[in-house]
Amino acid sequence: MTQPELDDTDREILRLLAENARRPYSTIAEAVNLSPPSVSARVRQLEQDDVIRRFTVDLDLTQYENRIHVMVRLQPELGKTDSLRESILKAPYVEHVFTTAEGEIVVVATPPRTTVGNWVQHSLPLSDVRRYDVQLLSSATRSAYANGTESVLTCAHCGTTISEDGIATRVGGSLQQFCCKDCETAFKGEHENPQEK
Repeated sequence: MTQPELDDTDREILRLLAENARRPYSTIAEAVNLSPPSVSARVRQLEQDDVIRRFTVDLDLTQYENRIHVMVRLQPELGKTDSLRESILKAPYVEHVFTTAEGEIVVVATPPRTTVGNWVQHSLPLSDVRRYDVQLLSSATRSAYANGTESVLTCAHCGTTISEDGIATRVGGSLQQFCCKDCETAFKGEHENPQEK
C-alpha cells in the first residue's frame, strides 16, 4: 500500500485534532483557512487512507483506578517473536506492544499497583522468553501529535460531541453530522437557503 500524500493543511488538521480531538470542524476550518465542509471532507479522506484509524477515548487508568504504568522489555526465544507478541496483545492491562528492529518486545501496561510482580509472571507468556526486565514508569506523558488523531464527531451546527444516536445528512453535497434533529433542521435552513436571509 502506498503512503498517502499529506499537504501542510492535512498535517495542521491532524495536529489540531491530536491536540484536542473534540475541536469542532468550524474551529479547525478557521485555523486552516478552509470551510467546515472542506475540513470534513479532508478528515473523511484521511480516514479512508487509514491515516486516521479510529475515533476513541484515550483513558489514563492510573488517574482513577489504583493502577501504575510499567514497561516490560522481553527478549523472545529465537523464532518466537511473532507468536509471543500475539499472546501479549491478549494479556490483561496491556496498552501498547512494540517490536524493535532487533526482535525485542517492549510492552507498556497499567496493571493494578498491588500486583505488578504477579501480573508479569501470571499474565505474560514467559516460557518463550530468554530474558525480561520490568520497569515502573514514574510518568507517561504523550505529546499532542504522538497521541494520534483520535477524535470524536461533533455536530456541524452546535459543535457538541455526537453520540451513537447522531444523524448524518448530505447538505449542499457534503456529508454533515448532527447531534439531533433540531440542529440538522437549523443547519439545513442556514446552508440550503442562504439567499432568503
